[in-house]
Formats: sequence, C-alpha cells, structure tokens
Amino acid sequence: MRHSLVASVFALLSLGAGAGAAHAEDALRDRAKGLFEPIPQSAPALPGNPATPEKVALGKMLYFEPRLSDRRDMACATCHNLSMSGVDGGLLSGGHNAQLAGREVLTVLNAVFNKSQYWDGRTADLQDQVVNSVMANPKAVLKTRGGPMAINPAELAATKQREIEQLKTIPYYVEAFKKAFPGEADPLVYDNIGRAIAVFEATLITPDSPFDRWLTGDDAALDSTQKAGLALFIDKGCAGCHNGVNVGGASYAKFGVVANPGPEHLPPEDAGRYAVTRNKADRYVFKVPSLRNVEMTAPYFHTGSTFDLKKAVAVMAEAQLGQKLSDDEATTIVAFLKTLTGKQPEIVLPVLPPRDN
Repeated sequence: MRHSLVASVFALLSLGAGAGAAHAEDALRDRAKGLFEPIPQSAPALPGNPATPEKVALGKMLYFEPRLSDRRDMACATCHNLSMSGVDGGLLSGGHNAQLAGREVLTVLNAVFNKSQYWDGRTADLQDQVVNSVMANPKAVLKTRGGPMAINPAELAATKQREIEQLKTIPYYVEAFKKAFPGEADPLVYDNIGRAIAVFEATLITPDSPFDRWLTGDDAALDSTQKAGLALFIDKGCAGCHNGVNVGGASYAKFGVVANPGPEHLPPEDAGRYAVTRNKADRYVFKVPSLRNVEMTAPYFHTGSTFDLKKAVAVMAEAQLGQKLSDDEATTIVAFLKTLTGKQPEIVLPVLPPRDN
C-alpha cells in the first residue's frame, strides 16, 4: 500500500500542471505540515535570558575566544566551525574533543530548537551546555570512547575560576560584561559566560531552505524527485522520529531498534544515554539528531563512521525501521534531505581584545 502510494505521488508530481498533480501536491503538503514546521526567520527568545545587542555581541566574541580553554588553544568555534555548518568535518572530531567526548560533533546551527544538547542529552539547553562544558580542562575527564565521563569537580571548578581571572585581566571584557549584564554587582561570572554565548548561538539558525519554502506554499521550491523523497521519508517511517521544526532533535531513540547496525556504527562500549541516567532502558539510546543541513554535516552517526549520506540513510532504515531500501529509494530520500539546507549564518569574525598586562 505504501509503495503504491509513493509511486502514485511520484507519477502525479512528474506530470507537471493538472488537477491530479495539484491534488497530490496539496495532499503531500498537508501531511508534511502535520509533521514539520519551517525554521523561523528570526532567533527565538531564550527563557530567562533576554537578548540585547550588547549580550549578543559579547557572546559572539566569547564563542571565538580561545582564552576560555585551559590551554588557550580552543574555542567553541574550534569544533563548531561556522564555515562548515557548525561542525568540524572530522572523523570523531579530532584533538581534545575526541579525548573528551569520543563522539562526533553535533552542529550548533539550529541547536536552539533541540530538546537537549549532546548525543546523550546531558544538558537541557544551550546555556547549560556552555556552563557545564568540560572542554576547557582535558585533565578533568577520563579519555573514553563516548562512555561514562568521570569529571573531577575540583579541577573543573579551578579551570572555571582561571577563565574568569583571565577575562578580568582584559579591560575590554570587564566593560563588555557590565554592558551586557547591567545592574549586576559582579557581572563577570561563569554563568554569564554561558548566558552570553547561548544568546549568540540562538541566532545561528538556517531559515529559508527549499523545503521550508515549499512547506509554506512555494510549489516550485522542490522538484518531483525531492517531493517523492519526502513521501518516502514519511511513508517508510523516518518522520516518526525526525519531525518538528528541526526534523529531529526533539526525542531520544535506541540505535538498533530492529537490527544492530554493527560495531563500526554502534560500538558496544558506548552505552549512550545510559551513562547519564543509569536506567537500563536507556542503554544505546541517543538523542535523535536534527537533519537540518544534513548534507553539510558529515560524517554521520555519533561515531562519525561514514561520510556517505546515502549509506547513512540505508543503515538507519534497516536498523531502526526494518526497511531494506532499494538504491533508488535511498537516492530519492537523499534528494529530499538536501532540501533541508537553509541559509547559512553570515558571521563577521570578531577582533578579540588583547590583554593590557
């Protein structure tokens, strides 16, 4: 039934103008609207953390500031490269990140729409992700391949204090924090670093993708193959997890619901969300990643085990849904996924202030 429906949609959409094609287009769009939402044109507000121009400007500088790291050689932008759609494009994200997380970097673009941050959902929002980041101190964690991370609270607290002391030696930052957090007796505190960076990261959204334009009424934004890919994406069951404004990011799911994808994609030593909750039901459970800009964010899976998007689609269909996709089906779904690439943020690099002493 589902295969015949998809074939019918593909045939009708390929006919061009006509009542049948228009009806099929409207029916597909109605189904899609029940599952997805377009990325908004402006940054969403963060609860309890209102955006101001001064706070966004400060957060942008801190996002690129390597002096927030223990060795003064890494910034948020190191792993979340905005020239590369918010990832670093490397297998298991080399350098300190691989030592700390053992997992592939998730994009920071549109992360504000996610239910939680990190593959295991260990932080609730962008501010918590920044404030609780252990990137600054590699010595504070055990080097594991994505398993439980043993954090030394004393070392982490000391690292945070060193970051604050470092920023207080830079007069520009002392004044910038006063402007971004007016009325606070001591605004240059660690939580405010998180608040400022979170407000900036909330602006890193990618609206106006071809799919969003089609979803809001532009029939020409997708071609017939891309629309057929959308129909397959829905009918095969992909949209059961990959839905909403971020086409994912709003739920958790076990990797390997129907079939184990293999140790290259699911190494047995990485138990996923279980490391956070210690609930046996969460073993090998991970946050469902957003598929926004997915053609730009290879490699795929928490292991970064493949750069081939079509292969990733085939693996997911078989492991999660028990669906053995044909080559044409996988190719058609990938054609749809490429319509999720939106307008990338245009960021002018900040000039970071020097120390005076």
